[in-house]
Amino acid sequence: MSDDGELEPPAGMDDSHIGAGVFDETMGPGSSFAHLYRGEIHRMKSWRERLDRTSNWAITLMAGILTWSFSAQTHPHYIILLGVVTLSIFLCIEARRFRAYDIWRSRVRMFQQNVWAYALDPDGGVLDEDWRKKLGEDYRTPNMKIPFEEALAHRLRRVYLPLFVVMLVAWVIQLTAYTDGATLVGSAGIGGIPGNVIVAFVAGFYATLFGISFRPREWHVNGELIPSDVTGWEESEYGGS
Repeated sequence: MSDDGELEPPAGMDDSHIGAGVFDETMGPGSSFAHLYRGEIHRMKSWRERLDRTSNWAITLMAGILTWSFSAQTHPHYIILLGVVTLSIFLCIEARRFRAYDIWRSRVRMFQQNVWAYALDPDGGVLDEDWRKKLGEDYRTPNMKIPFEEALAHRLRRVYLPLFVVMLVAWVIQLTAYTDGATLVGSAGIGGIPGNVIVAFVAGFYATLFGISFRPREWHVNGELIPSDVTGWEESEYGGS
């Protein structure tokens, strides 16, 4: 104990191991950490709900468009393409929200891996010896931990790519089964735009989606269910919104 009555860490214990006594009644910062952790969990939960709302709206819109498109043979096929465009807008919105959500989730994981895990099992040590410095810097200047393109890939693989595939299959079915005696390319035209241009554009768009989703990359997303050797705290060039 110091001269002013404050508890001092045991000899040889580094500040990065503050989690060792976080559950002790005599550990002053324990209550503060608990409240801070609770607050980060709440913010993470709020942004998680915003992500879910975006996905729900995208699925509802897709279901409505497909129901209307197949309700009559005279309905134009390009309505489904408009649905694809709208899904793309929802995807971009959700990717932006996911980057913001990851700020709070990365903080929660930093606490879990370096404070609570160490408090429960000191023999396991801390995951990151510099966690206090990184967390302090992030509280001073919050930064995005993942680039926008990676956020797009994450949301495509988790939610949106199956939705885009369903829309593509529905478009092909409407161009073939709902059009008498016409080929897919011949019936894909929209106004003065020939069908081969539309088909080429759609093929390029879907090739881009699959390229973003499955290209080799070093993931910076650090969630409970995504094993990764990186924490997302080493990158600061993604500070844009």
